[in-house]
Amino acid sequence: MTTSAPGARHYVTSDLATLAPHVRNTLDVRAAMYCVLAAALPCALMALYNTGYQVNRVLAGSGASAGWRTRLLETAGLGHAPASAVDCVALGALFLAPLLAATWLAGGAAEWCFARARGRRPDHVALPVIAVLFALCLPASLPAWQAAIGAAIGVVIGKEIFGGFGRNFVNPVVVGLAFLYFAYPGALVGDGVWVPLPGHLEPSPLAIATRSGLDGVHGAGLAWSSAALGRVPGAMGETSALACLLGLGILLHTGVASWRIVAGGLLGLIAGVWSLQALGATSPIAQLPWYWHLVSGSFAFGLVYLATDPVTAATTDAGRWIYGGIIGALVAAVRIANPAYQDGVLLALLLGNVAAPLVDRMVALVQLRQGARGVGGG
Repeated sequence: MTTSAPGARHYVTSDLATLAPHVRNTLDVRAAMYCVLAAALPCALMALYNTGYQVNRVLAGSGASAGWRTRLLETAGLGHAPASAVDCVALGALFLAPLLAATWLAGGAAEWCFARARGRRPDHVALPVIAVLFALCLPASLPAWQAAIGAAIGVVIGKEIFGGFGRNFVNPVVVGLAFLYFAYPGALVGDGVWVPLPGHLEPSPLAIATRSGLDGVHGAGLAWSSAALGRVPGAMGETSALACLLGLGILLHTGVASWRIVAGGLLGLIAGVWSLQALGATSPIAQLPWYWHLVSGSFAFGLVYLATDPVTAATTDAGRWIYGGIIGALVAAVRIANPAYQDGVLLALLLGNVAAPLVDRMVALVQLRQGARGVGGG
């Protein structure tokens, strides 16, 4: 028990834990990472299928090929039939595997170098999760060397320079994506990055909405159900809100993610969209209903897998509501008020991570003052 003011007693220990991560329940760090990998499995499977489906859909009527991938599939007795789930998954694996290998190897090398310089053993517990989530956030057309650079930057700047896992305040995946976005913007956004075929341009549903609003989305023959399922152009693992929902169930069941962050993010998105519409926002995407924002771009993936990271998210119950609300509202604001940056999720996650410690501190101060008044008044 410590005392900070006359008549005010705070039941808070004076002993401070100096090492991270801190124990909160019986789920250790390794088990938590396995839970995240299991939760990412639905998105990974959808990434394999949808990536292959988008390419096969274009190749089926053109007679073109996907280069060495086509030759490898023909050797295995497979083809480019968009109606064949096996053909689609096999082709999707040939696009995802090089990017995943590049991110894993580059991130591991960066971690090994820091471990050697600091005289400790490499901490590879979080590396598989970082590599998988980072690869799922990438377009299939991204060169493997750019994916490797982004992963290495994410591990170094987002984790290692702060002392390793548990000490970072920004998610390494978000840091790596932010670096790629500013260093190679043409490789992450634009109509030519989603379907990895030379010269083929195809916008994502969010890009269509940014230019033509809801009428343009309907005019392109896109239904909300198709966008929710994820059979649309986009980053490999981010197109399916349904897969993200399945992953969220695993994260919530195992206690790795906080439902308050997810609920706060949803409420923030809805409130942000409604507020900007009520204020008379005139951009074409302003007419898009909130439930379309939910299944468009990377919002579902970012909210489920990146915003809920227990290391970089807010830790108090009230703070989690506020933190999630900040991210959701920022996504709505960037998409509608600044349509030049179509998605807004990356920026919202960066600002949310940076604001999380301040949010927790403000919540703790309010609770301590309320406790002091209660104890003093009693």
